[in-house]
Amino acid sequence: MIDVQKHGPWAVIAGASEGIGEQFARQLAAKGINVVLVSRRAPVLDELAESIRRDAATIDVRVVALDLTDGDATERLAQKTHDVEVGLLVYNAGADIGPKAFHDRSVDEVMHFVNLNVVTPTKMCHHFGGLMRSRRRGGIILVGSMAGLSGSALIATYSATKAYQHALAEGLWRELKEHNVDAMTLVAGATDTPAHTRTGATFGGKDFPRMDPADVARTGLEWLGRAPLRAASDELQSAFDSMRALPIEQIIEFMTMGSRAIYGLDGPR
Repeated sequence: MIDVQKHGPWAVIAGASEGIGEQFARQLAAKGINVVLVSRRAPVLDELAESIRRDAATIDVRVVALDLTDGDATERLAQKTHDVEVGLLVYNAGADIGPKAFHDRSVDEVMHFVNLNVVTPTKMCHHFGGLMRSRRRGGIILVGSMAGLSGSALIATYSATKAYQHALAEGLWRELKEHNVDAMTLVAGATDTPAHTRTGATFGGKDFPRMDPADVARTGLEWLGRAPLRAASDELQSAFDSMRALPIEQIIEFMTMGSRAIYGLDGPR
């Protein structure tokens, strides 16, 4: 559960321009925490910042336009936030870019996801988490995915990088709790965001219902400090727990079938 004294006075939201990241920013501001909005698109961030200021006049909002795949993104963000106390890091970047076999992607495309979902969040957790540990208060939320449950054909790199985030958050949960710092992975399902839609993903039926980004963010804020990993709904949590009990080969097949279904691809392959 978000505590302004423990997780404030500032929160960094990486991947804040729309969808789940935008909702994290709005909900944190409504709770009285100042926000640093981070993404590539400065004009979109500026619009969001103005909207948050109108809705929460006492909140300070800072915009930092960064490409989170750049090798020095964390160092640049650290410079932009050196004068404020960041009590919460939300790393929300890293939507998939559609279905394609690993060897049909260029190595640059593959490494784009490794940089976005592994290198940069690791460096941000180290920088901001280290400061939180020294202060003995704070929190980290890494927005994960059901895709991180196992490998999956067509989204192999995305699945692998999300699995890394899950494991990182779990390790930090154990290491940092004795320093009064919370850490967790928030496992999102197929969420109705512009980024997800741009990948060509479709939704439909009881198996792949749309998740509301506001509900996803709200769940993360409610569960911070209560568990190292929490899915964004009770139904998704039940599915996650049930699937983890299956043989790994079966999980991979289920995840591959789900990937094909979400992207409207028929038949097993």
